[in-house]
This record gives sequence, C-alpha cells and structure tokens, in this order.
Amino acid sequence: MRLLYKYMLVLIFLAIACKSSEKPTGYQGQPKSSVVPTTNKPVQKQWKGIWSFNDSTTFFTNDFDGARLNGVAEDGNNHFTLWITAENTPINVSPWYAFKVWSKNSKKITLKLSYQDSRSRYYPKISTDGLNFKPIDSIAFKAINLGEGDFGIKAAPEFVELTLAINESPIWISAQELYTSTRVKNWIDSLAIKPYVSTYEIGKSTQNRPMQLVEINETENAKNAIMVISRQHPPEVTGFLAMKSFIETISGNSKLAIEFRKKNTVFVVPLMNPDGVDNGHWRHSMGGIDLNRDWQNFNQPETKSVRDFLNKKDSEGYNFVFGVDFHSTWDDIYYPLDTVATGKKGKIVFDWIASISKRLPQKKTNVKASSSLNPTMVSRTYFFVNHGMPAIVFELGDNTPRTFLKEKGKVAAEELMRLLLAN
Repeated sequence: MRLLYKYMLVLIFLAIACKSSEKPTGYQGQPKSSVVPTTNKPVQKQWKGIWSFNDSTTFFTNDFDGARLNGVAEDGNNHFTLWITAENTPINVSPWYAFKVWSKNSKKITLKLSYQDSRSRYYPKISTDGLNFKPIDSIAFKAINLGEGDFGIKAAPEFVELTLAINESPIWISAQELYTSTRVKNWIDSLAIKPYVSTYEIGKSTQNRPMQLVEINETENAKNAIMVISRQHPPEVTGFLAMKSFIETISGNSKLAIEFRKKNTVFVVPLMNPDGVDNGHWRHSMGGIDLNRDWQNFNQPETKSVRDFLNKKDSEGYNFVFGVDFHSTWDDIYYPLDTVATGKKGKIVFDWIASISKRLPQKKTNVKASSSLNPTMVSRTYFFVNHGMPAIVFELGDNTPRTFLKEKGKVAAEELMRLLLAN
C-alpha cells in the first residue's frame, strides 16, 4: 500500500509539472493600460483631394468619409508609394488606410504602402462600390520585411505591395470594410422600422456629429437594462460587425428574443467615435484622445454623452444588469472583471463566456480578467463601479472570418438572453 501511495503521489506531481510547463496558446492580450491625460490634444487633419499622375491619366483620392491617405509619389514604371500617417502621436499602432484609385487607360499598377512609425497591421480589402469589400487576392499581395512572432505589430510586415488592374471605374482599397457614420445611421434606421425599436440622439461629438442611441424593448415596464457600445476606436470594424449581429439577434423575431424584450431593455451606441471614423483616424477622437481612457475624467463629449445618459436612466429607475463594449484586436479575446473584484455579481460574465465557448468550440478564445476597479478609465470598469453592471470588453480578431463574426454575435446574444431570463 505504501509503494502504491508513493507511486500515486509521483503521478500527481508529474501531472501538475506537465500542466505548469505547457506554453499558453493563442493571443494572450494586452498589458494593463496606463493612465494617460484625456484633455484635448492637437490633431493633424489630412488634406483631402485628388492626386493625378502620368499626364493626368492615373488618379488617387481620399475625398470621402472614412478615407486615410496622406501622400502619393510616382516611382516610375507604374509603381507608386503611398504614405499613411496618424492623426497624432503617441498612438496605438493601428494604421488605418482607405483610398480610391482609377485610370483613364486600363493598366496594371503596383502600390507600396508605407506607414509612420508602424508596420502593416491590416490585410487590404478591395471594393468596386465602397460598400461590399473582400480581401485582396493573395496573388496581388506582397509582404516586405516580414515580422516576427504570431501576434502584435512586431509580427506584421514593415511594408506591403499591391498589384492592381485599374481602369476608369474607381476601386476602393481599405484596411477594413467601410462603415462610416452615414452607413451606420442607415443600419440604425433599418432597425427602427420595428415597433419596439427606437433611435434618438444623446449628444454631439467634437465635430458636432450626432451620438446616436438605439433602444430596444417590448414594454415600458422592462426596467432591467443592458448597455452596449462599439467602435470607440475607428479601425475596429470586426467588433462592430459582431455587435451588429448581436443586436440584430436581440431585435429579431425568435421566441427567445420576444420573451427577453418583455423583461429587458437594450440600449446601444453603435458608433462611439463618429469623428474618428469619418476622418479615417488610427485610434483617437477629434479631441486627439483614446476614448477608452476617458471613463473617469470625462473630458471628451462622446464619453460624457454616455455618462449623462446612464445617469438619467438610473434616475428613471432602470437597473443595469449587463454591459458590453465591442472592440477589435489581433485575435479574439475577452477582458472581463475578475470575480475577486466583483464578487458573485460578476460571475454571470464568466458563465456567459463558458456558454459561448461551449457552442463555438471550433475557436478557442482566451480570457484576460482584471481585478482592478481603480481607476475607472475604461468603459467596462466604469460600467461596473458606477452603475453596478457586470461588464466585459468583447474583442474580435482583425482577421476573424466574417461568417464567424456573425455567428459569434448571434450566439453571444442568444446565450446572454438565456442567462438573464434565468436570473
């Protein structure tokens, strides 16, 4: 018996040792965010217009909402260098670009994308109408000076070259799909056709664009509330696409959604940073600030609008039971608040993550929880500390397949509705 006992102890020890030596897989998330000032900083507005070359037969433009192109040079032999610069610095390296190109004569051209103090994060998308985008064919894409590792800006190539066949019909090249404030407003209006969906303005951005909110409920007595926001950072389109599917599911016609709306109200700000989106910014608002660092000082009108709205709804007797902030990063990851900080109230967030993972086992998504409730500079922490709602930053990968984004948004909505109805 003694030998057997010793043998079992050895096996247990080996099992623990092997487990602890396993290397973590997948994207492990960003380090803890630093506290930064959120008072206005100067922003360099990009020049808008048309560049013409080859005796005015080849053209580039950034003269549309969402565009980012800061300079073009002709290198000869139909090769062009394009410069992409940020709105200000220092800045998280998310080098957004979007431009149109065309020619009076059919030809092939090569474009080299060059970035200010950055590398090429986003794989180019191409469109013939500015609405429907697809990744550019890999044959037309060349990475230059490859990076190292699997995730992060150091893993990205320093430059990329694109080979395009162009003619008199413009084509759009963009870092991600274009969802400008006008296009988002059109989507909001399409939802508001339903009798239980309304939309209204809760404030103005720095450049006086409306901060649009969507309200979803079946009855006026549905005082349990969810707060959803998206696109604090302009290039984070994959988070927006998952949020779009999430909201379409909650506002849909399933029995689950109908029952849920009778007892719960959903408030959504789909576009937190309309100025940054329409001006083609890498990260910041027109105040030159990362909005997701301003949920304590509230120096920016965009975050103030949501703060004031939440306070108003608190005074009207709403009980906020959940908050979701949709973002994008290098790969799917969840950033909840640890139950060490939230207690039992925050457990529902982890139950939700587990239920999503169970239904979508094909893609492992890591979890990076925070146990810090001070400062409240990010939305998730502010939501919990000031309004008592369990909350999460829900991040989708830049290159997560679009069909999976839609499915994940749908599953996330269904599982959250089930959990909240059961509570």
